[in-house]
Amino acid sequence: MRNTAKITTAVLAAGALTLGLTACGGDNSSSSTDGPLIVAASPVPHAEILTFVKDNLAKKEGLDLEVKEFTDYVTPNTATQDGSVGANYFQNKPYLDDFNKKNGTDIVPVVTVHLEPLGLYSRKVKKADDLKSGATVAIPNDTVNEARALKLLAANGLITLKAGVGNEATPADITKNPKNLKFKELEAAQTPRSLDDVDAAVVNGNYAIESDLKPAQDALVLESPKNNPYGNFLAVKKGNEDDPRVKKLAKLFTSPEVKKFIQDKYAGSVLASF
Repeated sequence: MRNTAKITTAVLAAGALTLGLTACGGDNSSSSTDGPLIVAASPVPHAEILTFVKDNLAKKEGLDLEVKEFTDYVTPNTATQDGSVGANYFQNKPYLDDFNKKNGTDIVPVVTVHLEPLGLYSRKVKKADDLKSGATVAIPNDTVNEARALKLLAANGLITLKAGVGNEATPADITKNPKNLKFKELEAAQTPRSLDDVDAAVVNGNYAIESDLKPAQDALVLESPKNNPYGNFLAVKKGNEDDPRVKKLAKLFTSPEVKKFIQDKYAGSVLASF
């Protein structure tokens, strides 16, 4: 399932790039610094944070901001690459590095805004240690988030990974599995929906919040923000970092008002990274 999902994603991404470049020809209005800055974002919390900026801060800064929501982890990057949108806000650096490498894109980070701690959730047990032998755990099937999920389980003593394994870790890299856990690899967006069918699931923070899970309260185990490389950032196609609209948004993203909004709205389930 994992290999099939990766191949399908790569093909779709390549197709989207080709179609986007053919349709836009590099002349899409979102590439012009005169129009609104269109930002592709995951609905929660990214689009919510962007909407707060749009409704409360952008006008004063002279920024015309438009928010475009996507529910997957591929289209925001292909749309940024082909100029359909001017920027995106949904991903972390290990994921972007992997995406650029696999798809030949040249998208770069501008400013890191927040961290969504990855968590392990269950509707069948109250503690991670209560997982029974042979329990099934759903994990994301994209390269970076799968490795991130396995590292979370390893950090909490549920499994042991090969020494030095990086952001391409898979279940094949598990050296010790005392509970004989079974892994069900799913698209990241599907992991919270699998909770009725599996014993536990590792869920990305944005998808957890969208599913009415409260990471700070509901997670059996949660990523530590200390030295965490998975902060989410504003990203653009290389060469657009100096777009005045992008600079304005980067400034607003790291303002005291945005930090307070994140703290008040998400109560520890999303953490400001500045």
